[in-house]
Amino acid sequence: MYLLALAYPTLSALDYKRIQAFRAQHDRYYSIVEPHFTLVFAVSDWKEDAFSAEIKNQLRGFQAFDFCIRCAVLNRDASGDLYHVFLTPDEGYSQIVKLHDRLYAGKLLPHRRLDIDFIPHIGIANSADPRQCLEWIESWNREEFEIRGRVTEVDMVRYDSKTVQTFGRMPLIDG
Repeated sequence: MYLLALAYPTLSALDYKRIQAFRAQHDRYYSIVEPHFTLVFAVSDWKEDAFSAEIKNQLRGFQAFDFCIRCAVLNRDASGDLYHVFLTPDEGYSQIVKLHDRLYAGKLLPHRRLDIDFIPHIGIANSADPRQCLEWIESWNREEFEIRGRVTEVDMVRYDSKTVQTFGRMPLIDG
């Protein structure tokens, strides 16, 4: 079992349906987890109460924020087995990076991946075929779109490869 910190953004009903319809066809994680930004990646050597306490401690004083997504991009998985289609924010990008960095500033620092770039994103598709992912990206990017949302809290979750379950939640300051 792994522990992660995720931000499930508030989205309009229309944007949520569009993302989920696409994910239902192309994202192997569709039935496991809702659309989200991953802020702390999987750790296995922490107890839930300690993990939750550290996340809450690091999030003290962090303000809720808006974001806007206008493009899809390609990303190769660190394992090299899969390629992913990410929706990346134009607006709110720096707040997500700062949130990620804050969460890794304390006791989780030894778990921070320094061998890969952190790209704020909502994952919507994956395939072993990068050309297939490029086709999906083109289907999103050929016309202008805007997905506006808000990040108001961070969930602490457990993941066992088949399910994601929230065991704690920290609201961000509404500002």
